[in-house]
Amino acid sequence: MIRRRMTGTALTILVVLFCSSCRRGPADQYQGYFEGEYIYAAAPSAGNLQVLQVRRGDVVIGGDLLFTLDATLEKAAAAESVERLREAQARWEDLKEGLRPSELAALEAGLEKARTASKLSAIEFSRARGLVAAKAVPVDQLDRARLTHEQNEQAVIELEHRLETAHLGGREGTIAAAAAAVEAAQARVTAAVWSMDQKTQRAPTAARVHDTLYVEGEWVPASRPVVMLLPPGYIKIRFFVPEGDLHRVQVNGRIEVTVSGRETPLIGQISYIATAPEFTPPVIYNRENRAKLVFMVEGTFDPEIAGTLHPGQPADVRLAGSSPEK
Repeated sequence: MIRRRMTGTALTILVVLFCSSCRRGPADQYQGYFEGEYIYAAAPSAGNLQVLQVRRGDVVIGGDLLFTLDATLEKAAAAESVERLREAQARWEDLKEGLRPSELAALEAGLEKARTASKLSAIEFSRARGLVAAKAVPVDQLDRARLTHEQNEQAVIELEHRLETAHLGGREGTIAAAAAAVEAAQARVTAAVWSMDQKTQRAPTAARVHDTLYVEGEWVPASRPVVMLLPPGYIKIRFFVPEGDLHRVQVNGRIEVTVSGRETPLIGQISYIATAPEFTPPVIYNRENRAKLVFMVEGTFDPEIAGTLHPGQPADVRLAGSSPEK
């Protein structure tokens, strides 16, 4: 959701020209108008506008659906990221658990086979040694029996180490890398789901729909507002004070605002004073032009008062505490 304020350029120019060229009525009264602080509802990515749930003038509460853009690509990306997460989790679990039971059983059977072969070769080596001593067989037969027995013993040792390693699972570094891959995959899922959810925008607070900027079926560029909302209380008064009266204006100072059709003035307070004059070159500060300089001032009201006002409506402002000119 992007919050901005509506400038009302044309109306501002009209008011400033009026203030600069015309004589005010009471000396302590300044002309101005009400301005809205709008909330612009937009999606961060582009897409076709599938559903526009609201119309101009509707009243919504926080959480109400405003609009939905096409999210086909985002849904596909989210589904892909979920599958990649499952793949990373499976790889991580596999490394933590080591070999499967059937693979461990095969290693154990191979170890038993190697031990049996080692025992048999030990017997044959012992027999060959006796036969050589009795000069019944040549010496080379003893050498072959000895080498065969040594090979069988090494095979037993190798299989014992392999079985021990299989029970330990993967190396710590490999397991840590797999765990990091799972976290990265989870982050991608979170980002993909967020992107998909952003194609549907809801009202962040209670407000009136000031305007809708697209119709269903139109292509909406990324970050372009689709709905303008005006919450109750997001209306202020903007008026213009001549340079000679600027010393009377203070931030948080009280103001009385007179609106056509209201019997009593509205009470507000000054929230902002411009630091530069309106529509006048700042380098021209001779005495004649200084009399024409005006400074923009903004004031706010309590929410219950502001909710009854309308942007663009003209009003007269008087600083509280001053007396109407007689």
